Parts: sequence; structure tokens; C-alpha cells
Amino acid sequence: MLFARTALILLLLAASLEAQKLTPLASRPDWSSLQKFQGTMTKDEFTRLLTEVYAPRDAWRESFTIAEDHATVVTTPGQPPFRLDFAPGAASARPVPRYWRPGRSLRGLRIALDPGHLGGEWARMEERWFQIGENQPVIEGNMVLTVAELLKKELERRGAKVVLLRTSSKPATSLRPEKLRTQAAASLRERGRPLNPASLKAESERLFYRTAEIHGRARLVNQRYKPDLVLALHFNAEAWGNPARPILTELNHLHLLVSGCYSARELEYDDQRYDLMVKLLNRSHDKEVSVSRAVAQGMARATGLPPYTYRGDTAINVGGSPYIWARNLLANRLFECPVVYLEPYVMNNQEVHDRVQLGDYPGRRNINGTPRESIYREYVRGVVDGLVAYYGEN
Repeated sequence: MLFARTALILLLLAASLEAQKLTPLASRPDWSSLQKFQGTMTKDEFTRLLTEVYAPRDAWRESFTIAEDHATVVTTPGQPPFRLDFAPGAASARPVPRYWRPGRSLRGLRIALDPGHLGGEWARMEERWFQIGENQPVIEGNMVLTVAELLKKELERRGAKVVLLRTSSKPATSLRPEKLRTQAAASLRERGRPLNPASLKAESERLFYRTAEIHGRARLVNQRYKPDLVLALHFNAEAWGNPARPILTELNHLHLLVSGCYSARELEYDDQRYDLMVKLLNRSHDKEVSVSRAVAQGMARATGLPPYTYRGDTAINVGGSPYIWARNLLANRLFECPVVYLEPYVMNNQEVHDRVQLGDYPGRRNINGTPRESIYREYVRGVVDGLVAYYGEN
């Protein structure tokens, strides 16, 4: 009886997801909330952002139509499309309704720092942990929290109003893997993946740390803090294989990400089409690119790292900088304000690993014959220099 009831629940959930076509844990979009954007954007600007940034390579064509005075986007199957009326010209466009402000100075700018991942007890689960012999383990979640704490002090000294989306490894979501088994089973079925105890456990964990946690942080950003800018802090990595015997690499690089480059397959999901429209219509892109360009320059000067280059079709280079790429990630999609998403350093690079072993320290120490700050303070200096260059000190 219990098995039959569980099977029925899974079938109903799968049928519901198929009808609504939602990504795991996503809420059904409220398309009526986009009515406030009527008449706020011209056809030329909408077309540029949609076809060149958010849905390039004709990914938009199955979901959007663009007419002379309006555009439509597919909503929930069986429901009418959402119609957006264009402003006749830039001078007649209505003000853009949004919670974030463009900002002209660091003083008073509301910044949320998002230390990526969780670290701590969750680090092995989220596959952001490796260790060489008896050395200190390299844990991305812990490392970016150190960066965030240092960065908060530096930005507040310059008058910014700063909040951290986490101050420990405690998750923002109340959900845990054991509570996500039904959703995990539906996700595996929807993707045509085998359903067995091992795959169900792995998918439940993935939905916890990669999906539920980011949805929890998005609620903090969009409903509680409503910042003018989010700085998503990460360290990068190349494939390291067995985390107990990691592969070290000579590669070391830097790049920044902004929201964009949805694929046609991703746009089959109702929530992804809706999220695209929110980001496009509230004008996040141009601010994300302009701030990212300044921060990329600051980071490149501070670290000396070359740009990373994407070879596949999951990202496109934007902003006239080899360091900046548009990519459709859950965090930069769900956070409605501009997001500067940083990916400096390759954690399993030998020098980076050695610098992590030194921890944080004041002043400079000799690193391969060169006096260097701690890797955390170098990271912070690059970000601060970029923001000061963009916004100014006051």
C-alpha cells in the first residue's frame, strides 16, 4: 500500500512538472507580475538583450515573438502568451520598476556578499573539498567566507552598506537531502536517468546544496535585503579526480560571469523563461557588465591571472573583455539585482594550493621568490580596486 501510494505521488508530481515544465523546486511563475514593465523598454533594446545576450544563437525563436510594437513569450502550456508592449521611443519609456538602484558611489551602496557553497560539514557532499597528504584540506566554502569577511570590512570602510548571505556553514534553506527524495525521483525520471538507491541519494544531495540552498539565498536577496549589487564569491578549479589524491595542474586563470546565454532547451521551462524576462526587463545586464568590467580589471592587476576561455556553447563572451562571460546559472538568474560572479584562481593549481596552506596573514610573504599578500587579501584588493574605479571612493 505504501509503495503504491508513493508511486502515485511520483506519477502525479511528474505529470504536474510536465504540464508546467518547471525546473526542480521552482515555483510556478506569476506572469501577471510582469505587467509593471509595460512601456518601459523599446523594441530595439528588447531585441538586443534577448537575441544577443539572454537567448543567443536563435535560442529565443521557439518561445518568443517580436512584432513592431510588442513582444510575446510563451507562458504555461494551455495559457495565453504574455504580451509586452514596447515604448515608442527611449524618451517616452516609463521608469523601470525595480528594488535595486544603479548607484553612483560606494557610499550608501547596498551590497550583498554571497560566499559560494557551504563548506564546513557539507564540503565533501558538495564536492568542494580535496586534501594532499597531511596538508590542510582545501575547502572552497570556507575560503570564500574568509574573503567575504575581509571584503565586508573594506567596503564598509568606504561607506557601503554590506550584508553577508551566510556567516557560517549553516544553510539558508531548511530543506535537507532526506526531505528531497520525492523531488529527486521526479528529477531523475524527467531527465531519463536511472532510479536506484545510489542515484536517488546523489540527486537528493544535489538538489539540497545546489538548488534548495540557492533558492533560499534568492529569497534573502529579493525579499529581505533587496541590495543594489550582489558579489558572488567563488574560487575556480580544474578536474581533480579523487579528492584524497587530487590531480594538480599548472593552469591558473580568472573569469567573471553575468546572467545570459540561455539555451533553447533551458527555455522550454516555464520558470526559466520567466526569470529571463525579469532580468531582461529590470535592466540588470548593462550594470552587471559595466561593474564586472571594472572588477575584472582590478582582479587582473591584483592577481596577474590570464582570462579563462569557454570552448563550448554554454557561455558567450560579453562586455568587450576577455574576462567576462554570460552564462545561465541558478544564482545569477534568480537574484533579481545585478550580480558580479567571480571565479578567480584554480584551487588545484600547485601555487594556489601552497598559498592556501599559508592561510590569511598581514603583510607579505615570499611566494616562489615574490613577496605576496595572502591569497584572500589579494582577492579582496582586486575586488575593492575594481569597485573604487567604477563607483569612486565617495
